[in-house]
Formats: sequence, C-alpha cells, structure tokens
Amino acid sequence: MTSPPLADGAGQPASGARAEAVARERERLRALRERRDAQSADAGVDGFTVRRWRKVGVFGAQAVLQAHALLQQLASLTPDATHDALADALRDEPDDRLLPAVRTVLEQADPATVAATLTAVHAGGLLWLTEVGEQRLTALTAGDDTTAASGSEDPSGALTLLSALGTDGTVTFPPRMLPRVLPWIPLSVLDDLIDAGAVGPEHQPWQYRADEPEHAYLKARLVPDQVSAEQAAALEWRARQRRNAFLAGGEPLPSVGDVYDLLERVADGDASVVKELERELPRDLVLRLRRLLDGVAVGNWDRDIWEDRGLWRLIFSLWEPKAAVNPTRSPIHALMALRQAYDLLCLNDLAHASSQIDKLVSFETADPAYRAEALNFHAYTLLLREELDAAAAALKGISGSRELAESNLRMVEQRRAVPRNDRPAASNPYLDLGLPHGAPSWETRYRDLRREHVHDVDMSARLNSAMKRIRDAERDEDLSGFFVLPLDADVFELPDEVPVTLVPPLAPLTRRTIPHSPEGLGLVRQRAVADLLPHLLSTPRRPDRNARKHTQ
Repeated sequence: MTSPPLADGAGQPASGARAEAVARERERLRALRERRDAQSADAGVDGFTVRRWRKVGVFGAQAVLQAHALLQQLASLTPDATHDALADALRDEPDDRLLPAVRTVLEQADPATVAATLTAVHAGGLLWLTEVGEQRLTALTAGDDTTAASGSEDPSGALTLLSALGTDGTVTFPPRMLPRVLPWIPLSVLDDLIDAGAVGPEHQPWQYRADEPEHAYLKARLVPDQVSAEQAAALEWRARQRRNAFLAGGEPLPSVGDVYDLLERVADGDASVVKELERELPRDLVLRLRRLLDGVAVGNWDRDIWEDRGLWRLIFSLWEPKAAVNPTRSPIHALMALRQAYDLLCLNDLAHASSQIDKLVSFETADPAYRAEALNFHAYTLLLREELDAAAAALKGISGSRELAESNLRMVEQRRAVPRNDRPAASNPYLDLGLPHGAPSWETRYRDLRREHVHDVDMSARLNSAMKRIRDAERDEDLSGFFVLPLDADVFELPDEVPVTLVPPLAPLTRRTIPHSPEGLGLVRQRAVADLLPHLLSTPRRPDRNARKHTQ
C-alpha cells in the first residue's frame, strides 16, 4: 500500500527537504523499535513488559532480566510481607512498593549481600540510587577511593579507611574513627594499622572481636603478657610456651642456642656463654648482667642482684674470694662463707679456714642450719688443736636434734678420756684426702694424690695415714671414731632456680597475616559499598534525556 504524500502544517504537501528529514526520522524510529523488539525477543521479554518496568526505574529488556535475577535472590532472604512486593515484580507487575521492599530486605542483610545488591543495581543501570550514591559507587567500582571518601556519611568508617589505605596514610588514620572500624575490619587490615602505630594497646581492639582466636591473636600482638596459657596453646605460640616452661623451672621446649638455652646454662653456672647471652638480651638486661660481672671483682652486689637466686650458680662460678667472707652482708655471702670454710678445711689450710670460721661463729643471727655448721666447723678446728673442752662446748651450742652433732660430741668426750699421747689422729681422714666424709671414691683420690706428691715425704706420710685409717674403719664397719662434717650436705647446695631477672620481656607475637592484602582491601571496599544503602531510593529517579537514550 502506498503511503500518502507528506503534508505541511497547512495541509499542503511538504517541501522536498522537509519531507526527506521527516522520512529519515521515521526510519530511525522504526529501526529503533525493531532493535528493541529484537532485544526483547532475544531476552524473552516483550515490549509491554519492558514498558511496565520503566515506571520503577528499569529500562530495557536486559535490565529487566537483571532486575529479575536480583529480586529472586532477595526474595529468598525474606519470608515477611515484603516478599509480596518482590513476588509481584517477579511476575512483571512492579509497582511503587518495590523499592521500599528491597530496602527493607537489605537493612536486615549482611554487608556482603548489601554490597553485591547495590553493585548489581549500579551495573544494570537501575535508577534506584541517588545521584550522589551513583557517583560514589562509580568511584568505588573504579577503585578511586579518595574520590569516594566522605567524612559526613561514613557510618562504618570504611570510606575513611579506604582513603587512608589508598594514600598510605594508615599512621594518620583518625583515632575517633577506630570504634567504627574495629568491630568489622579484616584482620589483615587491622594488622596493617597495628604495624603503622595507628592501633595500640590503649585501643584494646580485641574487645571488639567476638571470634575467640582473633581475640587471643590481637592480645598476643599488643599485650602478650595478658595471654593465658590456654590461648597461647591454641595459637601454637611456641615462643610464649617455651618462655613459660623455662620460668616454671621445667624442661623448656627444644630450641638449642636460643636465649632460654643460654639462660639455662647460666643457671647451671656456665660462665662461658655470658658473651653470647649478651648478644641475645635487650640493653637493660645486658647492663644488669654486667653489674653482676663487675661485682665479682669485689664480692659485692646490689640487693636486686643477689635476691635472684637463679644467678647464684653463675656468681659462685666466677667469684674467688681473696680473704675471709663476711657472712652478715647477704644470704649469698653467708653461703659463700660456709662453703669457703669447708673447702679450706678439705685443703688442710687451717689458718685461712680458722679465719673464715671465726666470722661464721660471730654471726650469731645466722640461719639455724648455717649456725650449726659453723659451730661444728669451729669444734673441728678446736679438736685438731686438742682443745677438747672448747670443742665440746661448741658442739653443745648447736640447737635442735642433730644426730651427727651428738655423734661428734660423743667422739670428743671419748677422746678426752684417753691420755693425750695415746690418742689417734684427730683429723677426719676423708677430709685429709679432700673429700666429703664417707666418700666412696677415696681410693681413687688417694692414688691420684700419691702420684701428685710422690716427692713430698710429709704429704705422702699424711696420705698413707689417711688411707690406713679409712681402710681399718671400713674393715671394722665403724666410722664413729671420725669427726663428721658437714652435718647436712644440703645446706651447702646452691639454689636450683632460673635467673628470672635476666629473662627478657615476652616479645609480641609476629603478625600472621599478609601485609597490605588485596583481599583485605577488597573487603573494606565491600563495606564502603554497603554503607551506601541510605542512598537507595523509595521512588526511582527520573532519567535525564541522555541517560534515557543510554538505557533504551
């Protein structure tokens, strides 16, 4: 059928140029309709359906399909009345209830769902967001975090955090924003803030984390001393477990050559590792160790040094007194004086032994166990000088029930009953060999000393006498004729403790997350997108001409 000729406004046929322009416009509109119909047909959406969706801000068949997919996901999240509005829209009967229903569902959803929905709205060109929301979402999608940032609309602090991370400004992240970000911030990003100094112990970030492993991890990073043994075990924090085992005096976990191995050797009195230990200790503990070493030359230490009984073995391995030690100066001096007196007696150095024993005897307020040993030593030196009455008086001064002291007293009293010229040697033959009373290794010691003093006639005679006396006593199974010292060998033992004042402070747990993690940054951006939910409209925007052409 032939179309009628075009007419102008007066009903007359149009001029040739105008008719040509009108024909071109009609052809463009026809082609546009055909293209829309083709798209609708391909998408399975007819033109009537497309037109119905326009009133809720959805333009084009593809946009309708995207809206369908989006609403199907949201409908699965809500069982309440909002589902009716979503169900009607899915039947291609959208109305003004749709956007309020979408908003209601998203207000109850998690941030990931909110962010995914808003991103889908933006990608589909749905006019459901304010212009400001569209602009910020565009910037966030493009990774332009500084443009998206806004101080006034930042409920979770995500936009401010994104801006700080994007400009490497974590160190200047405003502390006032921390209460907003700490409950949700990814752990790797929180570690970034800790490393930058923006989050410290004073902010107590662990209080914001409900997850117990994260709670313990953050305490281990910032306040390691507050981590319990159970939390350390759950974290598999071997450094903390090794330190705790060492301080408890148990066997530390194996790690040869570390600071606890060196401290264990120091606790055993091994002075050869002091220099190596200094390299492992912080400066303040190095200075403390050097104060200990300086005190060895004069035999004097500050109270805080000798109060750490775990240092005594090291001190005793280094300290060689040049004169009698004053036992009244400190407990460590009292023990050294006691051991010094015993060592000198075993060396048969009676002159120096008597000088040391005199100082011990004058220390009347000493511990009763120390006092008993001092009086027993004194009685022994008196016995060697045949001052038996004074020796008996000294032994009677020992308080408490001490069987060996009573045995020594009986031996002295029996000796008094024997004429002086008929008395056997007074010394303890085991001590003459430099051994504790009753030592089973006396024969080996005797042979070693005989070889050492083979040309010393007097010493050889004394050694032979000691050997014969011990052998006779063992044959008769009777050692009662020997003056026994010490009364209690345990009194002379050094403390078996750890040097707690040299144990370095517990270092914070090393971070276990990836610095500047892209995944963490992505989660922050996701939260920033979710924070744009207030920009979701209740009524769709009206598109401008360019936007409408674009969506068509």
